[in-house]
Amino acid sequence: MVFRPSFHPLFLFCLLSFSPTVTISVAGNFVQNIVITGGNPTVREGGNVVDLRLYQFSASGFQSKQEFLFAHIDMQIKLPAGDSAGTVTTFYMSSQGSNHDEIDLEFLGNVTGEPYVLHTNVYTQGQGEREMQFYLWFDPTAAFHTYSILWNPYYILFYVDKMPIRLFSNEEAIGVPYPKNQAMMVYGSIWNADDWATQGGRVKTNWNSAPFVASYANFKATPCPSTSTSPLCFSSPNSVSASPHGRQSHDQMLQVDEGTRKTMNLLQKKYMIYNYCTDTRRFPQGLPRECPTENPASVLYLLGALPSMAASGHHSSLVLVLLVLTTIFAFGGAATPLIQNVNVTAGRPVIRNGGNVIDLVLDQSSASGFQSKQEFLFARVDMQIKLPAGDSAGTVTTFYMSSQGTDHDEIDLEFLGNETGQPYVLHTNIYAQGKGNKEMQFYLWFDPSAAYHTYSILWNPRYIIFYVDRRPIRVFTNRQALGIPFPTNQTMRVYASLWNADDWATQGGRVKTNWTNAPFIASYANFRATPCPSTSTSPLCGPQPATSSSASPSGVQVPEVDNWTKRMTRLLQKNFMIYNYCNDVNRFPQGLPQECLTEK
Repeated sequence: MVFRPSFHPLFLFCLLSFSPTVTISVAGNFVQNIVITGGNPTVREGGNVVDLRLYQFSASGFQSKQEFLFAHIDMQIKLPAGDSAGTVTTFYMSSQGSNHDEIDLEFLGNVTGEPYVLHTNVYTQGQGEREMQFYLWFDPTAAFHTYSILWNPYYILFYVDKMPIRLFSNEEAIGVPYPKNQAMMVYGSIWNADDWATQGGRVKTNWNSAPFVASYANFKATPCPSTSTSPLCFSSPNSVSASPHGRQSHDQMLQVDEGTRKTMNLLQKKYMIYNYCTDTRRFPQGLPRECPTENPASVLYLLGALPSMAASGHHSSLVLVLLVLTTIFAFGGAATPLIQNVNVTAGRPVIRNGGNVIDLVLDQSSASGFQSKQEFLFARVDMQIKLPAGDSAGTVTTFYMSSQGTDHDEIDLEFLGNETGQPYVLHTNIYAQGKGNKEMQFYLWFDPSAAYHTYSILWNPRYIIFYVDRRPIRVFTNRQALGIPFPTNQTMRVYASLWNADDWATQGGRVKTNWTNAPFIASYANFRATPCPSTSTSPLCGPQPATSSSASPSGVQVPEVDNWTKRMTRLLQKNFMIYNYCNDVNRFPQGLPQECLTEK
């Protein structure tokens, strides 16, 4: 039985309102921008329409004369009508060679009355297997419709009649290849693929229906280099016109706007029929690494449907999802060895892997630590850490930033050890002008002693964000306008240490350090620091505010982070936070700190 998509009348009406039948224009001469590569296409409408024809013994195609390294490409296509089973009509971009890059839209024909399947894929360095398939919400044989590819240095978006259906993000930071070095041409073709195209090859091409004709028109290409200011090169053209000087910063270009994500999620929910990122049978050794991170909004939708963890432990389904989300980085040689960027401040650490790994060692007679050689006034700092295994009760492993003096500023991540089988506690705090008391504590959704994980601090003039494996767990916003201190004036170094604190660290000091398990070893690798002055355009220095500011209860304008960061933070706090000073009314009987009230 062939599945037929069911369309809610109101939803279909809204989509058709946004996806009108396109009347082709004759503004440009299509045939002057392409080279015929196969068959005998028909050129008509003064060169503005090319009809590709498929016969039993010949396919047909064309390619663009120009190559592009990043571009927004539009093509209007009218697909073969009637019994098109076995045929494939394509519109795609590709480079050359066995290690080619490619961005595909392929329309898989079907028997009369059954819907076409839109098959999408992304190849990088010759590797594909990233298929997503969709039904369309209209008859693509009745009129011309516009299909588009937006490819910039940060993401690839697929559009149907200006509606986004798929996002593939640049996730090179976690080892996922992304097409960015090879220029591509634009291609169109129609060919026979009845060995696989229709119902897995069960339905063959009916050559009595030949020739099959696919019509192409209004090919438009806009180059999108990293310096581009064209609104066609961004996911949200409206935000360009609203930004200063009519252009976006690289940070804005890096992000896909919220409206695009919502529309895409809605279309995928209604019309997606295959997603490689959910095909666990195809990938029994684990889904491809990019799957959990490609679409944060979809991940949030999935996670938001799961119940909260019980107080006694993590909800198993949520833990499973987050384990998939978590990026476990296998450390490799950094551009500069870790030891060259730090000074040892205590103990006798073990330096290995060519200086790229430092093992801090704690025994009963000595702690261990190091500090960065460089100071920072605003920065993004990342460190990969593997915590002591086994019975680590009483120990504290740290990664933090701090200035000097009694009125110092400090941004803390401290990992409080526990008995074997009990989870570590991640303890966070922020000091400004010598005052802290802003503790939040979390359980982690993985075993931090089993492998390296990345912990990050983003400190810029607007806010501080704590990350675990690139997922934000805490945001502290600059609300100096409300009289709340924020670290803005003192430079800080980066510190790491391993020390004994069994008077308070584990279960309030009730469980003491078991020195028979010494030495305790915490391993650090891949320290990276990116300065983040107020003028920085580096995407590592933080997501742009969702809006320039929002009104606090007092009416004072304060900056905000982007919506994805806020939603992911709320999600992780809901499921893994075990202490929040902003909820501790017993500790603050005279009233909660002012910043807690502004967060409500």
